[in-house]
Amino acid sequence: MKDETARPEGTDAVVTAAEIARLAGVTRAAVSNWRRRHEDFPAPVAGGTSSPLFALSDVRRWLESQRKGREVSAEVRLWERLRAEFGDDMLGGLTAVAEVLAEDGPDSIGGDDRTPLRTLIAELAADVSPGTLLADLTSRLVDSPGRAGSDGVTSARLIQAIKYIAGPPAGTVLDPACGIGSLLFAFADGDTQLFGQDIVPGNVRFAELRARLTGLTDVTFQAGDSLRNDAYPDLRAGLVVCEPPVGVAEWGRENLLLDARWEFGVPSRAESELAWLQHCYAHTAPGGQVVMVMPTSVAYRKAGRRIRAEIVRRGLLTHVVALPPGMAASHSLSVHLWVLRRPSEDHPAAETVRMTDLSALDASASFETGSGQSTEVLRIELLDDTVDLTPAAHIAAKLTDYVTEYAAVRRAIDQRMALLHDLLPPLGVGSGSLNDGASVSLSELARAGLIEISDDEALSTSKQLDSDYLNGFLRSAANNRRSTSASGTFRVDTRGARIPQMGIDEQRRYGAAFRDLAAFEQSVRELTELGRRATALARDGLTSGALLPPSDDKG
Repeated sequence: MKDETARPEGTDAVVTAAEIARLAGVTRAAVSNWRRRHEDFPAPVAGGTSSPLFALSDVRRWLESQRKGREVSAEVRLWERLRAEFGDDMLGGLTAVAEVLAEDGPDSIGGDDRTPLRTLIAELAADVSPGTLLADLTSRLVDSPGRAGSDGVTSARLIQAIKYIAGPPAGTVLDPACGIGSLLFAFADGDTQLFGQDIVPGNVRFAELRARLTGLTDVTFQAGDSLRNDAYPDLRAGLVVCEPPVGVAEWGRENLLLDARWEFGVPSRAESELAWLQHCYAHTAPGGQVVMVMPTSVAYRKAGRRIRAEIVRRGLLTHVVALPPGMAASHSLSVHLWVLRRPSEDHPAAETVRMTDLSALDASASFETGSGQSTEVLRIELLDDTVDLTPAAHIAAKLTDYVTEYAAVRRAIDQRMALLHDLLPPLGVGSGSLNDGASVSLSELARAGLIEISDDEALSTSKQLDSDYLNGFLRSAANNRRSTSASGTFRVDTRGARIPQMGIDEQRRYGAAFRDLAAFEQSVRELTELGRRATALARDGLTSGALLPPSDDKG
């Protein structure tokens, strides 16, 4: 099989933007800034627009010329210092930084033992504005893999989706579970008043500092539990946005049974999200909208059926959008966006509910819907025994061309089956003693400057080593055993892995075989997915009457 990523013999090793960031000890965003700001930054030598590849030797020369080679950036040093001083409370650390930048808490990072931290802040603030610096640090907090999930952070991608679905704000925006304010700030346009409330005082404090340092004045924050102690009882907003806490059983139901907000029904203890939904709706002005982030199970759980039926029956629910997994900051599951509008003279009750399924959307794609991703459903069709508001169920029923799609997936399976045999490389008989010979650890190769190591792969920086050979043996059974913890959880330990020693020509032979195996493995995964799709189409087509069983007549 031809390797599409292979380079001509003798050419330099190539690296991605992420690998350049690791080499320089900076974020990927910093590399993007270098590409925009420095005309002499190396041009890509391969790859596409979305994933360019750069010659490693050119990158190293440029980093050295800019003195960015192995020097850790001030931002990274500041982050490491905050981690050392504040531990897991990185929000507290960023709040202390923000207070210094705002000169609101001069003793927050004071004393002789914290002078280096102030020095780092001053070094960074000399190059960028305080608001930009805090925004960069906040982005790092959101992307930090060690950050706790339920800490009032809304991911950047989810914010983009909510903004797209909500459209332009209408005068006033409220977020009753605002966290550190990221979602609310997305609607700041100079003419819109923003109101936020959060149960965690530390979140509110940081949000206030963010607003001050970025020059936002039309924003008000209050600390407190919005369900138990509403800070804005008389506020009616043109837009209410909310990513509520997930799975909170103790949300105050016992003390709020007679609350006037439950006009669609008293939510059960297990349906805190429907309590938040009604709280948000209670704060909308006539013609105003609610855009809520909802777990997918709220769309069909039995406990919430009566409330779902009521918002559909009244024509308040206008849109349900299924988003891809991983867009929420607190978990990796898929979520829905529910859109409600309070009827007005200009916006009468909705006769249909738009169902949109973007659950298969690529990470960088726009939120515009394509063919087969959206449909309008009459509200009367939703008012059955289950009141299932899952978009995929309604889109599949209305838009699937079972005959055409089933025929197409069968053809795709036939083609994939024909390719599989050619993809699997023919392998000869070996001695079985390769692991008994001389070997070298990846950590030794890294110390010698022959490779660069990331979390789960090794990149050759020398003509003496082949990257595909390295990574093939990195995933060997022997190295897997070394990299599996006592609890049974698999963990790639790249530095502890050992690689057999052999000449470069032999390495390339192994590397080519490993590339073929990777292509075969990927094709098998795609075939499995096609099999699932074929089974689903066949079953749904047969049960709906769109498809018929094969005829017994074989003549």
